Amino acid sequence: MTQVVSTTPGLFPLPDWAKDELSDLKGHQKTDLISGDESAEVADAYDRARREVLDVQTDAGLDRVVEGQLRWDDMIAHPLAVADSVDTRGIVRYYDNNNFYREPVVTGDLEATGDVAAELDAAAEHVDSGLQAVLPGPYSLADLATDEHYGDEAAFLDAVAEFLADEARQFPDVETLFLLEPSLVENAPGDGADERASEAIDRVANAVDADVVAHTYWGAIEEKVYAHLMDADVDAIGFDLIADHEQTVYNVQEYGTKESVALGLVDGQNTLVETPETIRERIDWFADQTAGDYDTVYATANTELFYLPVNKFEAKLSALADAAELEEVQA
Repeated sequence: MTQVVSTTPGLFPLPDWAKDELSDLKGHQKTDLISGDESAEVADAYDRARREVLDVQTDAGLDRVVEGQLRWDDMIAHPLAVADSVDTRGIVRYYDNNNFYREPVVTGDLEATGDVAAELDAAAEHVDSGLQAVLPGPYSLADLATDEHYGDEAAFLDAVAEFLADEARQFPDVETLFLLEPSLVENAPGDGADERASEAIDRVANAVDADVVAHTYWGAIEEKVYAHLMDADVDAIGFDLIADHEQTVYNVQEYGTKESVALGLVDGQNTLVETPETIRERIDWFADQTAGDYDTVYATANTELFYLPVNKFEAKLSALADAAELEEVQA
């Protein structure tokens, strides 16, 4: 019998009132906001917005609750963007869409800031159980950054992995950690680099006492990259069934997968709200196609959710939570 756990990969849209208030406080649009050194008024606005999105998740009935990452104006590049020895320079397109982030340029030795841990500490004060952490995966974070210090791709990836691991070691108790790794799909590592990417994920995963999901999206993983990812010491690999379900199923049929899986079942970039029944049918279909007797299926959105209007975002959370409550999957 498979347990279905409803969750998300985080990075939520700001509540509408918070967008207006923060724009007034900072004097320009959210895409240009400078994260990190915030005034008391800005910090208070983010605190109130965090409590609101925590309540939204709890009221929806999600099994895992994330902090929301509302301060991550640079998307998953955020942990580097607020770090010392990192310059944030020109605006860069975020993968192949109409969102942008400031390019983090590493100019010195990386050291953890405690920024993400502090967000989780704040969330933990309002969540009784089921807290889930979110971090960029080390390969994706290194891919989004520019190295002007380490001078070697392997050394840079190693440094980014250690930076994230040190950050994760400061976390409060969490039940799950989602490592977001879209670059494994969007800019797949070549020979040698694919093995190093797996080892880097290992380092971060081993820094926490929690179930770890390496969540990939915006397509299916190339076969060789997937085979190496299977070597990573994670509890589950996340698959984007919205963007490419056929190649994903082939990879699992050919190479197997972990005892648990995370499935991107609702579209994080489309306002059409999936029904709980549709979500559950997609879980059943994947289990049938892969003959999987999974311990846990993490039912989630395929991508981050900041692309969505707030009302559609909230509706998709409720659909995921309701899907997990439907009749249990028979593997």
